[in-house]
Amino acid sequence: MNDGKWTLITPEIFFKALGETLQMLGVSLVLGSLLGILIGAVLALTRPGGVLPNRAVSIVLGTLVNLVRSLPFIILLVAILPFTRVLVGTSIGVWAAIVPLTVMIAPYIGRLVENSLLEVPQGVIEAARSMGASPMQIFWRFLLPEARASLILAVTIATVGLVDATAMAGTVGAGGIGDLALSYGYQRYDGFAMVITCVTLIILVQGVQMIGTSIARRYRRR
Repeated sequence: MNDGKWTLITPEIFFKALGETLQMLGVSLVLGSLLGILIGAVLALTRPGGVLPNRAVSIVLGTLVNLVRSLPFIILLVAILPFTRVLVGTSIGVWAAIVPLTVMIAPYIGRLVENSLLEVPQGVIEAARSMGASPMQIFWRFLLPEARASLILAVTIATVGLVDATAMAGTVGAGGIGDLALSYGYQRYDGFAMVITCVTLIILVQGVQMIGTSIARRYRRR
């Protein structure tokens, strides 16, 4: 209960939770994007008809990606708790949440990156080959620049999904806006806490979407 107060949230509590959410979002997005771009590149390059076709690698990596993506985040978070403890020494807190967040978002970004690379016209690849470009040159100098706007939108979509996951991570002691909504809004019946957390998440998602769309539009015009 809130003991007659209109809210139990102080500015210190709110900004601490917001900082934890931004930390989880920023670190897991950077790590997940690096892994995801690598995964997506390998999937696109090794698929049948790709620049470096390799059936075994394509099947194994694709299967692993699909397995991870099949698990709801809350189940994945619990399932890899032993791995999280080994990696960061704890299963609660911001850094403990970053591990499953990264594991969750990397395959998701990987699939988005793969789709973005596959959207590049085949004629671009053939033109690169005709100029004697090696497979790595084709990837770095032709595929990535051509898919740049699409890749930015892909990372934007992944970031929005990551915001949702950071809120969910708060239900298992990770802190952040999700923990604020649960601890104050739900368990202590603080209506203002629930409203402010919802509004904060909406603003965060809309801001990410607007920035990503704006940057992608700028590259499409070039």
